[in-house]
Amino acid sequence: MTTRITTQPSKTQSDNLTRIAEQALSPLGLEVLEVQLQNASGRSPILLIRIDRLDEQPVSVEDLTLGSRTIGAALDELDPIKDEYRLELESPGSKRPLLRARHFERMLGLLTRVRGDGHAFTAAIKAVNGDQVTFDVLGQDVTLSAGTFQANLAEFPAEHR
Repeated sequence: MTTRITTQPSKTQSDNLTRIAEQALSPLGLEVLEVQLQNASGRSPILLIRIDRLDEQPVSVEDLTLGSRTIGAALDELDPIKDEYRLELESPGSKRPLLRARHFERMLGLLTRVRGDGHAFTAAIKAVNGDQVTFDVLGQDVTLSAGTFQANLAEFPAEHR
């Protein structure tokens, strides 16, 4: 199966890198959670891509190796970063970004750092109903729409979820 990967000049560099990563990694069953170009104007820029598996199994070393080779080839072909940089792929780890309702469902009951949409708090995920995520903030329910705020795990689950 050949996947055609394209760039879109009208997008910002970050959006373009995210699009390239998603087009390259999705056919491998990998979800792109985050793309960061760190130290972009410095001597040693790093392109960091955090991935997860779409089947919600733990990310393996093999996933990282295959993902790195695949995205590396796409980046070499498209050359969206003109200068030399280092590519790093990693699993989400303890500061896992929560982007979609299904991410919150997987982490029910765990503490989450929430920023945006007029809120800044750390609270447990209480419930998920469609795209609505409810947090227990000091005994009060706060419900927000997934995708309208930033959230990361504030605690790491004892076992894979």
